[in-house]
Amino acid sequence: MTCEKIDKPLTMFVLGGCRSGKSKHAEQWVSGHFAERKTFIATLETRDDPEMAHRVALHRQARGMAWRTVEEPIALAAVLKEHQQATDVFLIDCLTLWITNLMLRNFSDEQIEDEIKNVLNVIAGLNATVVLVANEVGLGIVPENGMARRFRDLAGWTNQQVAKDCSKVIFMVAGQALVVKDEGD
Repeated sequence: MTCEKIDKPLTMFVLGGCRSGKSKHAEQWVSGHFAERKTFIATLETRDDPEMAHRVALHRQARGMAWRTVEEPIALAAVLKEHQQATDVFLIDCLTLWITNLMLRNFSDEQIEDEIKNVLNVIAGLNATVVLVANEVGLGIVPENGMARRFRDLAGWTNQQVAKDCSKVIFMVAGQALVVKDEGD
């Protein structure tokens, strides 16, 4: 595969609904621009779910040996700092699951917002391209219970903060990429 070289590191945010093609788009974009030194940061915890573990194995196999995979459900900022010298591009998939992990560990809204700000500050100081993936959860109805509303609100706030800081924002619909923001390479 021929790679289209990127002149300087950039930040890209790919979001969309479940099964919209966001992860596939992000992986293909990274593979089209970077031949090696690619790091996939997985935030999913399979939690004794054999079907989910099988999905993870299939995704890892599909990415191939050119990717280094780091599984980290909580400490994204620390992982970015730790691996920054060994990679040219990070693909973080996904922020929505990361927020879920923080909520399940009883982080307060303020603590979650601080974690997000910390990750964005670390990204701003990296000399690597960063592609972030998240679900857009604000297109549906208002959830009937408090925890679901809290999750929706935190995910929406996070998406706004990430989109503001990224130079490219892509919204995926039915496998099609809609450019929301492009400040150029």
